[in-house]
Amino acid sequence: MRVQAAGIRLGLTLSLAGTACTTSKMAPAADSHTDHAVPLPAAIVSAPNDPRLPPDASGALARLGASPRHGEWVIIRTGDRDSLRAWVVYPERSTKAPVVVVVHEIFGLSSWIRGVADQLAADGFIAIAPDLLTMKNLPDGPDSVVGPLATAAIRTLDPTWVQKQLDTVGQYGMSLPAAQKKYGIVGFCWGGGVSFAHAAHAPGLGASVVYYGVAPTTADLPSVRAPVLGLYGGNDARVDATIPPADSALRALGRTYTYSIYPGAGHGFLRQQTGMDGANLAATRAAWPATIAWFKKYLGS
Repeated sequence: MRVQAAGIRLGLTLSLAGTACTTSKMAPAADSHTDHAVPLPAAIVSAPNDPRLPPDASGALARLGASPRHGEWVIIRTGDRDSLRAWVVYPERSTKAPVVVVVHEIFGLSSWIRGVADQLAADGFIAIAPDLLTMKNLPDGPDSVVGPLATAAIRTLDPTWVQKQLDTVGQYGMSLPAAQKKYGIVGFCWGGGVSFAHAAHAPGLGASVVYYGVAPTTADLPSVRAPVLGLYGGNDARVDATIPPADSALRALGRTYTYSIYPGAGHGFLRQQTGMDGANLAATRAAWPATIAWFKKYLGS
């Protein structure tokens, strides 16, 4: 993986020192993920290494290091006092590509999320993974160190502010010379709820994929226009309880909401592919091809 601007976080910290997000309220995100464990260091488990699938958390750094695709850090100005750093990965293709925004978990922009972005690029999309905690100035470090800090910081984000940041990231992606004027969004855990909410927020969104994230409130569902694909673990009752009311409401509204619940799989199955006695890997093998098919159907290939 070719990386540009390796020191971008330090530079951003220095240039934005003393600034803060311009929000009027600081309500926590709806999906607190109190049941979601801090990621284990990469050496703890041995993960599958199927090049057709995103890496497990333990294999993300190795996959990134071996990737032939071009990845780079960028800074996206999202407001008068706000900026986000983001990891952008380009597919190897001769034609313009659709854009997919990748929303991180409650652990922040981890190596694993960057690995997911790289896999989306392998599947033909320009993938942009924004660090929604950029303005919190968290220190650099291993995922196992940064994760707990990110978990605390992410609960201070205003959901309305988050959606506005994602609007700008999507517009940035579509403005790239190599991009088509189409974008989708995919999110995981906390980010899954955010990606579902983005379908209710952004009229220009082409498609949304939700990995084990809670649905918006019923009152917000009439605003959903983009087709939504939900992918859930069968052993994730807290999140799964939000599926039936969303399904009933969106069906009544004539919206497109398709979902799969994978038996025996747990919350976070795509990141923890070795978990649940094989059920997480089985879910991953079904969910990822469904993700790519969804984006190709609604964004093009």
